[in-house]
Amino acid sequence: MTAVGLGIIAGFIGWFLVRYIVFSFYTVDQNERAVKTIFGRAERLSAAAGDDPFTEYLRPDERERYNYPQVRVIPPGGPYFKWPWEKIFKVSVATQTVNMALDLEDPRANNGGSILEAVTKDQLNVGLKGQIRYRISERHLYAFLFGVKNPIVHVMGYFISILRERIANFEAPPSTALGLASQPTDASAVSGVSINDLRKNLRDLNEHMDRESLSSPARYGIMLDASLITEIDAPPDVESAMAAINTAHNHVSSDISLAQASADQTIVQSKRAVEIETLKAQTEVEPLLALAEQLHALRKSGTGALSSYLRNVRLNLFRQAERVIMEVEK
Repeated sequence: MTAVGLGIIAGFIGWFLVRYIVFSFYTVDQNERAVKTIFGRAERLSAAAGDDPFTEYLRPDERERYNYPQVRVIPPGGPYFKWPWEKIFKVSVATQTVNMALDLEDPRANNGGSILEAVTKDQLNVGLKGQIRYRISERHLYAFLFGVKNPIVHVMGYFISILRERIANFEAPPSTALGLASQPTDASAVSGVSINDLRKNLRDLNEHMDRESLSSPARYGIMLDASLITEIDAPPDVESAMAAINTAHNHVSSDISLAQASADQTIVQSKRAVEIETLKAQTEVEPLLALAEQLHALRKSGTGALSSYLRNVRLNLFRQAERVIMEVEK
């Protein structure tokens, strides 16, 4: 019995050493960060760590709700050691991409995660396709690990709710291009169609989503790097009607552009004709002005100079003439 007891004690000691000593060493990969909890409480930093700059994107009534503490982050490296009453939570901080239509709780939703539906301001159902790039914020690991149960589901729902609200109230910004200043207002009437406005302003829509998602790190510990909406699909019956509208609009815009180009060409030609006639008139006037100055200078030089000049001019004319008819006084 003594040998059996010693064997049990030796086995327990060996199991304890392997389980709680050998397996207590751990490493953190390059794209990972870790947080240690002691008896279930994460190691926190002192208040001197500074205020969170992302709280400025929260509403005043939300700042107290999402006032999470700062925890000590274990950087990549190792091996590190932990005691049996300590637990390590590792998270990947690498940038990840996910389809915005993917529902992590119900993969069958949104047509199997392929297209996200939304309603425009003119009550049209549109389908959205795109991706979201996100990464876990190293500064907000407490919110990601302990703040909410499933932060990715929360941030996806937050993003989709903002996107649907934006599409439901979206209005195209007024055009300030100089080239459109001379066109009639009816030339851009098709811009009042909400789907066309959304398609033409995809960049503004993506930038708006990026601005509205700046508070997601403070809320859920996830930072949205970028949102890329690539397609906005209309219902088939609406798509055919919009194709006809766009065709008519393009035809009208083409006619207006041709008419404006013809008018601009006519104006340029008229300006050029005026310049040519002005130059011709100046060419004819310049010799007369020069002759007048010469005659004025001859008149000032003496009384006989002008008569001599006229006599020389007459002699030159007689020299060039083949026949001269002179009057004879009787």
